[in-house]
Amino acid sequence: LLNTLKRPKRPPLKEFFVDDSEEIVEVPQPDPNQPKPEGRQMTPVKGEPLGVICNWPPALESALQRWGSTQAKCPCLTALDVTGKPVYTLTYGKLWSRSLKLAYTLLNKLGTKNEPVLKPGDRVALVYPNNDPVMFMVAFYGCLLAEVIPVPIEVPLTRKDAGGQQIGFLLGSCGIALALTSEVCLKGLPKTQNGEIVQFKGWPRLKWVVTDSKYLSKPPKDWQPHISPAGTEPAYIEYKTSKEGSVMGVTVSRLAMLSHCQALNTSVIKINVMNKMHTISVPYSVMKTCPLSWVQRVHAHKAKVALVKCRDLHWAMMAHRDQRDVSLSSLRMLIVTDGANPWSVSSCDAFLSLFQSHGLKPEAICPCATSAEAMTVAIRRPGVPGAPLPGRAILSMNGLSYGVIRVNTEDKNSALTVQDVGHVMPGGMMCIVKPDGPPQLCKTDEIGEICVSSRTGGMMYFGLAGVTKNTFEVIPVNSAGSPVGDVPFIRSGLLGFVGPGSLVFVVGKMDGLLMVSGRRHNADDIVATGLAVESIKTVYRGRIAVFSVSVFYDERIVVVAEQRPDASEEDSFQWMSRVLQAIDSIHQVGVYCLALVPANTLPKTPLGGIHISQTKQLFLEGSLHPCNILMCPHTCVTNLPKPRQKQPGVGPASVMVGNLVAGKRIAQAAGRDLGQIEENDLVRKHQFLAEILQWRAQATPDHILFMLLNAKGTTVCTASCLQLHKRAERIASVLGDKGHLNAGDNVVLLYPPGIELIAAFYGCLYAGCIPVTVRPPHAQNLTATLPTVRMIVDVSKAACILTTQTLMRLLRSREAAAAVDVKTWPAIIDTDDLPRKRLPQLYKPPTPEMLAYLDFSVSTTGMLTGVKMSHSAVNALCRAIKLQCELYSSRQIAICLDPYCGLGFALWCLCSVYSGHQSILIPPMELENNLFLWLTTVNQYKIRDTFCSYSVMELCTKGLGNQVEVLKTRGINLSCIRTCVVVAEERPRIALQQSFSKLFKDIGLSPRAVSTTFGSRVNVAICLQGTSGPDPTTVYVDLKSLMVRLVERGAPQSLLLSESGKILPGVKVVIVNPETKGPVGDSHLGEIWVNSPHTASGYYTIYDSETLQADHFNTRLSFGDAAQTLWARTGYLGFVRRTELTAATGERHDALYVVGALDETLELRGLRYHPIDIETSVSRVHRNGWKCNGTLTESLDLVPLVTNVVLEEHYLIVGVVVVVDPGVIPINSRGEKQRMHLRDSFLADQLDPIYVAYNM
Repeated sequence: LLNTLKRPKRPPLKEFFVDDSEEIVEVPQPDPNQPKPEGRQMTPVKGEPLGVICNWPPALESALQRWGSTQAKCPCLTALDVTGKPVYTLTYGKLWSRSLKLAYTLLNKLGTKNEPVLKPGDRVALVYPNNDPVMFMVAFYGCLLAEVIPVPIEVPLTRKDAGGQQIGFLLGSCGIALALTSEVCLKGLPKTQNGEIVQFKGWPRLKWVVTDSKYLSKPPKDWQPHISPAGTEPAYIEYKTSKEGSVMGVTVSRLAMLSHCQALNTSVIKINVMNKMHTISVPYSVMKTCPLSWVQRVHAHKAKVALVKCRDLHWAMMAHRDQRDVSLSSLRMLIVTDGANPWSVSSCDAFLSLFQSHGLKPEAICPCATSAEAMTVAIRRPGVPGAPLPGRAILSMNGLSYGVIRVNTEDKNSALTVQDVGHVMPGGMMCIVKPDGPPQLCKTDEIGEICVSSRTGGMMYFGLAGVTKNTFEVIPVNSAGSPVGDVPFIRSGLLGFVGPGSLVFVVGKMDGLLMVSGRRHNADDIVATGLAVESIKTVYRGRIAVFSVSVFYDERIVVVAEQRPDASEEDSFQWMSRVLQAIDSIHQVGVYCLALVPANTLPKTPLGGIHISQTKQLFLEGSLHPCNILMCPHTCVTNLPKPRQKQPGVGPASVMVGNLVAGKRIAQAAGRDLGQIEENDLVRKHQFLAEILQWRAQATPDHILFMLLNAKGTTVCTASCLQLHKRAERIASVLGDKGHLNAGDNVVLLYPPGIELIAAFYGCLYAGCIPVTVRPPHAQNLTATLPTVRMIVDVSKAACILTTQTLMRLLRSREAAAAVDVKTWPAIIDTDDLPRKRLPQLYKPPTPEMLAYLDFSVSTTGMLTGVKMSHSAVNALCRAIKLQCELYSSRQIAICLDPYCGLGFALWCLCSVYSGHQSILIPPMELENNLFLWLTTVNQYKIRDTFCSYSVMELCTKGLGNQVEVLKTRGINLSCIRTCVVVAEERPRIALQQSFSKLFKDIGLSPRAVSTTFGSRVNVAICLQGTSGPDPTTVYVDLKSLMVRLVERGAPQSLLLSESGKILPGVKVVIVNPETKGPVGDSHLGEIWVNSPHTASGYYTIYDSETLQADHFNTRLSFGDAAQTLWARTGYLGFVRRTELTAATGERHDALYVVGALDETLELRGLRYHPIDIETSVSRVHRNGWKCNGTLTESLDLVPLVTNVVLEEHYLIVGVVVVVDPGVIPINSRGEKQRMHLRDSFLADQLDPIYVAYNM
C-alpha cells in the first residue's frame, strides 16, 4: 500500500511532450581562455571592536530625553527655504517636547479610552516631503516614544505614481491604517471632486492625521513615555524596491539602531541625536534651484562633516563659478554615500581638483557603501594629513564579466577604476559569497556578493519569512558545501571583494547585474559607457536606463535614454551607433535594443531618478513610446538552433506493395462515389443549367427561388422560376439586338450583389455567351478598385459589359477617366429598362464540355487568375453540393457572401436553380449598416443552413461582442442552425470560429454547427461540411518540422489545425511531394492534388501557356498510381490523416487538413513557415492588437514586441518591421490578405509607411 501511495498518480508533464529547448538552442560553449579564479578560499574579515563609552544611553530615546531636558536650547536641526536660507532651527528641547506631545496624542487622543486607534507595536505611515525635515523628525521620534513603528514613504503626487501600487502593497501588508503628515502636505495631496483625498492605486484605506503642533494635546504632568532598554523589537521599517519592482519593508530593531550609532561613533563620526549634533538639512528641491547651497552651508556653519551623493558633487562643480570665496577647510569628512558607483571615482577626483584651492583636504573624502538590508556596509575613515592616499584598483572589464579580479594592464578603455570604501564596520564581520546558488565563500580573487554580520543591520523583510531567511540569515558554506561557523550574515545586495589591507571594494549592485550568455555585466557600468560617448546634443546626462529582458532562452540588454527636444534625427542615430560600438568594444556584449524616448517621459523615482523596473515594464508591454529605436538582434542572438537538414522525400525505390509508401498508407481521401448514389430526381435528365431553369419555369412557375434583403431586413426583390426565366430571355434578346453578339463571346456582368446579377448570368447562357461576373468598382475609391475591373475586362477579351444605369454612368465619369482609359470600354449595355422581347429560340450547347462561364478571382498570393468552367463541371458541382447539403425545393438557405467568384458565386447563382431550394440573399455590405441583419434573418426564417465569409464572421464577432443581451431581448435564437459554413480558400481560422461559437452559444448556436469549406482556383469546392458525416476534427501539430508531427495540446510550438469540412461527393484528393511529384504517407505534409468532375478545365489567359495548364490541371503522379489518374494541383500544402471516426460510407473517415498556400511558405534555416502563423503571433503582442493610434512613438513600441515574439515562437530574426496606416494591407473579397501584392509595393517603395525599422 505504501508503495502505491508513493507512486505519482500521473506522469510528470515532460512525458506528455518533449520540451526541445535543449536540442533547439545552441548553448554557447565557454571560452577555453576565460579567466578562472585561482586564489584560496577567503576567510571572513573582522572589523575593529566597538569602542567602550562611559554613560552610553540604553536606548536612542533615552539620549533624546537626556538632551531635551538638560540642553534644551541646543540646536538640533536647521531647515532651509527654497533659496537656501535657514528658516527654522529645531532645538533639542523643542524636539523632545513636540515628540512627547505627538506620542501622547497618538496613544490617547485618536480613539476612545476603551477603543484606542493605535496600540504599541502598530505600524503607521509617515508621509512628509523631503523639504520638511523638522516635521518628519518630530513624527519619527514621536512614533518611537509611543512605541509604534513608523514606515516612512514618499509623498504620493498622482493617483498612478511610478511604483505607487507596490508601495500600497507594502502599506497593506504592514497593516497600516493611519498616515501621519503635515497640514501643508495634506493640502497638496490630490483630491476628488468632493474634497476627499483620492484612493491611491493599490493602497489600503488610510486615516490621515496632521501632526502640526496646534493639533496636538499636551500630556498631563504625570504621563511619561515608556522607554525600555533597546532590544530586538522593531523600531522602524524602511522600504526598498527590488529589481523586479516589488517593494519590501526592511525592519530595523531598536538594538540595531543603537548599535549602528555606536559603530559609526567608533568610526569617528558623531551621530546626530546620540551626540547632540547640529544638522543642517539641504533638501533636493533646494539643490535643484541652488546647486551650490550645500557648499555655502558648510562654509557658513564651519561644518565638520558633510553627507553628499556624487550628483551633489557634480552639481556644485557646474555652479562653482558663482562663488569664489567659499571655504571647505573646516570639513574633516566629506562622506560620499554612493561611493560604490562606477562613476564615483571621477566625481570625487574632479571635485577635489576644483575645491582643493578652497581648503578641501584630500584625506577628508570618505566614500562609503550602504544598502537597505545591511545599512552601513563600510566607510572610509578620514586619513592623516600628509599620509599617502589609499590606492585604486584598476580592473579588467573582461575579468569582471567572468566574476574574476584581474588587474588591467593593456587597454585603458576596457578597465574599471574603483576606489575603496574603507574597512568593515566596527564590531562587524564581512565575507564574500557567490552571487547565485548556495552562499559559497568566494576565492580571494573572485567577485561576489558582500555579506555582513553585525548587530547594526536590518533584521527581516516585514511579513516575508521565506525571503528573509535567504537574505538576513545566511550561513556561508565552503566549496564542499559544509557551513563555515554558525554566525548568520546579511546579504547586502552589493558586489565586490576585500582587497589588500582588508580594504573593501564595491564593483556593482546585485540589482544591476545583467547575466548575458553566462557573463555578468553591470547596468551602472553600461550607463557609464553610454555617458562617456559625447552626448551633449542628444540625450540628458542622468536619464539613461539599462536593464535586461529575457528573450529566447537568454537575457538581452536594453538601453533606454531620454532624448533632448532639440536633437535631430541625424544626431540621435549617430549617438546611438556610437553607443552600440562603445558598449561592444568595452564590454564585449551586444545591445539588443537601444531606444530614445522624448524628454521627461520615463517614470521617475521620488527623487527624480529613473524608475528602472517600471521602465522595463513599459518596454515589455509596449507602452514606452520611443521616438527613435535601434534593434540589433542579428548581433546579439547567438544561440539560434542550427538550420535543420531536409528529410529525404519518398522516392520510387521506397514504394511498397499496394497503397503503402515507406511503410505508411498513401495519404489519399475521397468523398462519396457519385455513381452509387441513387437519385429519383427529374433534374438528372438535363445536362445544362439553362435547360433546368426552363423546365422549372414550366413545372413550378410560381416557386420563389431567390429573395434579396436590404439592411433593414425587408425583402426588396424576389424571383420565382418563371420571373427569372422571363427576365433572362429579355436579357438574351438584348444581347443579340443591341450587342450583336455571337455564341461564345465573353460578357462581363458588372452588378451589385442581387437578383439582377443572377438574371444576367442566365440571360448569357440563353444567348450562348460566356458570362464573367466582376465586382463593381467602389464609387468612393475608384483609383483602387477600377483598375481591377479594367484588367478583367481586358484579360477576358469581353465583347460587352452588362450593368445598371448608375454603374454605366460611373464607368464613363470624369473620376473614372482619372483612373483608367474610359474611351476604350467595350459596348456597355444597361439592363434597367428592357423591351418585352424574347429570343425565337434559346441556345443549347452542342456538348457539355463547352465553356459555361469564366471565374476570375484574386488568389491569396495576389495573382488575378481566370479559370474556365464547362457545363458538365457546373452540373457536377451543383450536384455534389446538393447531395452534401441535402438541398431540395422545400428548403431555405441564407447566404451572406460576395457572389463574384468561387464557391460564393456557385451558391448565389447556380445551386438554387439546380436544386430548387430557396436562397435568401444578404449582400455583405448591408451588414456594415446593420450588424444584426444576418443573424436576425436566420432567426426570422428559421434557417437550418447558412453560408458566410470570414469577413462577415469577423464583423459579427467584433461588432456584436457586447450586444448578446440585446440579441436575447430581441428574441433571437440560433438553435435552428444545423450548419453555418464559412466559405474560404485558406487554412480554417480556428480562433475566429471559436470566438464566434462561444459568443453566440448563449443564444442557442450549437458549436458543432460552425465549419468551413476549402476550395482553390483549380477546383472551387473540394470540401464542405454538409449535413451528414462526423463533426470536423482538430489536431495539434508541431509546425517547426517540415514533416507533420502530431503533439499534445499545450506542447510548446504547437498549432491547432481543424479539418476543412468533408470532401464532396465525386472528389478525390491525394497528398504529393511537390518536388518529386510522388505520393506521401498518411500524416505527412505535401501539396493537395484533386481529381473531380467539377474541376475547372484550365486557366483563361491571353497567352495560353500549355505547360502551365498541363502542370496545374492535367498532371500525373510520378509513381504509385497504376490508373494514371489526371490530377489538378491546388497550390496548397496539407495532409490527410485517418481518424477513428466512421464516414457516411461506413469506413474509417479520412480527414483533410489545409496548412497554407505553397507560394507563400517561407523556407528559412531548413524549416518551413507559413505567414499566417507568424501573423497570429504578432497580432497577440500588443494590448490593442495591431491598431495603435498611428502616432510615431506608438508604432515604435511595436518594433521590439514584434521582434521578440517572432524570435521566441518561431526562432526567426525579423529583418524589417514596417508600420503602415490601417487599410494599406490589400485584402481580396473573401477577406484574405494579399501578401505578395504587399511585398511588391514595399519593394517598389509605394507604401508610405509610418515607420520602417531595419533590425541590425
